[in-house]
Amino acid sequence: MSMALYRTYRPAVLDEVVGQEHVTGPLRRALSNDRVHHAYLFSGPRGCGKTSTARILARSLNCEQGPTADPCGVCQSCVDLAPNGPGSIDVIELDAASHGGVDDTRDLRERAMFAPASSRYKVYIIDEAHMVTTAGFNALLKLVEEPPPHVRFIFATTEAEKVLPTIRSRTHNYTFRLVPARTLQQHLAHICESEGVAAEPAALALVARAGAGSVRDSLSILGQVISGSGPDGVTYLEAVAQLGMTDATLLDGTVMALADHDGAALFTVIDQVIDAGHDPRRFVTDLLERFRDLIVLSNVPQAAELGLVDAPEDQVVREIEQAGRFGPSELTRAADVISQALSELKGATAPRLHLELMVARLLLPGTDLDEAGLRARLDQLERRVSSAAAHAPGTVPVPASVPAAVTEPVPAAEPAPAPAAPVQQAVPAPPKRLPEVAPTSEPAASTRTPAAPPKRPTPRPAVAEPVAEPPAAPATSTATLADFVTMWPAVLDVVRSAGRVAYTLFSPSAPVSLDNGILAVAVDQPGKVKNIKDGGHDERLRQAILDVLAIDVRIDVVPDAARATGAAVAADAAAQPAVSAEPDAPSLDDPDVDPVSGVDLAMRELGATRIGEIEH
Repeated sequence: MSMALYRTYRPAVLDEVVGQEHVTGPLRRALSNDRVHHAYLFSGPRGCGKTSTARILARSLNCEQGPTADPCGVCQSCVDLAPNGPGSIDVIELDAASHGGVDDTRDLRERAMFAPASSRYKVYIIDEAHMVTTAGFNALLKLVEEPPPHVRFIFATTEAEKVLPTIRSRTHNYTFRLVPARTLQQHLAHICESEGVAAEPAALALVARAGAGSVRDSLSILGQVISGSGPDGVTYLEAVAQLGMTDATLLDGTVMALADHDGAALFTVIDQVIDAGHDPRRFVTDLLERFRDLIVLSNVPQAAELGLVDAPEDQVVREIEQAGRFGPSELTRAADVISQALSELKGATAPRLHLELMVARLLLPGTDLDEAGLRARLDQLERRVSSAAAHAPGTVPVPASVPAAVTEPVPAAEPAPAPAAPVQQAVPAPPKRLPEVAPTSEPAASTRTPAAPPKRPTPRPAVAEPVAEPPAAPATSTATLADFVTMWPAVLDVVRSAGRVAYTLFSPSAPVSLDNGILAVAVDQPGKVKNIKDGGHDERLRQAILDVLAIDVRIDVVPDAARATGAAVAADAAAQPAVSAEPDAPSLDDPDVDPVSGVDLAMRELGATRIGEIEH
């Protein structure tokens, strides 16, 4: 009977511990400098090397050449504490799950007072330390705080927060981490080479992913796959079949069907998952991991080289192509929907129904009334419009700054047919040129610049039309800053009609300087400056000024809260009707004016009596 791989390849020295250099490095230096602490706490996920590192540390402490970071491996202590050795009476391993009571810790405290039998130190390795009761920790506290010179403690736990804080404060804490998938894959390949077993890299990547960062779990899974493999060794298909993982081909079909909005293909995939006996939660988990890779690749094209995406090269190429068929909002929304479905599948009695509902939500972003659904629909519209414009004959490419939702393919102008014979056809008279007038709030036809792409041109008549004279260029040098300040409310009204977003960004605002055809416009918040420039709203303001003042200037948006707000208040005050401050005094010839006043009025209205002066 063969030994399990995780026991056969248990590390014997610190350098053999996989993926924990942040722990083994400081421990090596502490051993080399002879500054080993009396108590250590190793914490981290399961299967990452906590207990193995504790045994190596005990071996390094009791080596005849030590304490040393590199045990000799030939002395009695090194032989006894080898990975598959019989063990040493001076290195005691306790499982706190069954020895965590107060009586156990009292017994440990009494035995710790005796010197080691044949080694330099008596080392206590307490595994699953979080299972020790509070009373047990309290009974052990004094010993851990001030142990005898020959005693060393090493606590190992997966839940360091459950260890009594007074114990943690008296130990050196080292946190073990999950091993990256690429490092695990290299370690598995080395083991397969040592075992003389051929293994496909895609299969080892699958095993490493199933191990979820745990070396022990990955070696257990590899041992299972090796034991069930055929003469060809560990193949990808064999690993998929034994581990119940979702085939990459099935995930590729799901992603491509979603990109093409092919509902029939997606529901067929669900039928294949159920008929093949796949675990629905496993399928949804693998699909969520695939969309995670797509999100990373859409933001970091070199993610595979940086180690952010761990997959075979051919699969990375396919995933890059798949990521290009989605918008960023579509990818994030799909990941949210899949993650929600994964939570709902826990304990579900009808998993097929949940999978089909998940597919239906993925196909219909319109069912989501939140911002994520809206952004996903915008991504789809932009991609469809761009695809239609790219494949339509005779189209004009649309600049990237123009929103795709308002663009449409513009056909090339057809050449005018040559006149075959004189045709009597009514030709409209050329428009008369109007005399120049003062600028108004309405945009002038000769100075208006179209903001939207040109519409489909109408067919030209068979007869030649008179060519209109070119419009006059707008004036640029006759205006002053005062003109812009006076007409600024009218300019903002035109901006409001052009777009509510632009009006919100420019309200309040005010022109502050005019120099060499550049108009500086102050806004009340610094954050608006970037939004205005990124959204092209300064061009809308320039167009509004051209419409109102018939003056073409360049816009420079600057943050100045005081001047922008003050100008807005002044404009509001100017818009209010003037109120006369003159008092409403009656006229002398007013028939309603009563000429009686003073004493006579008091005597007539109030019945007063005139009293003469009192003589003394």
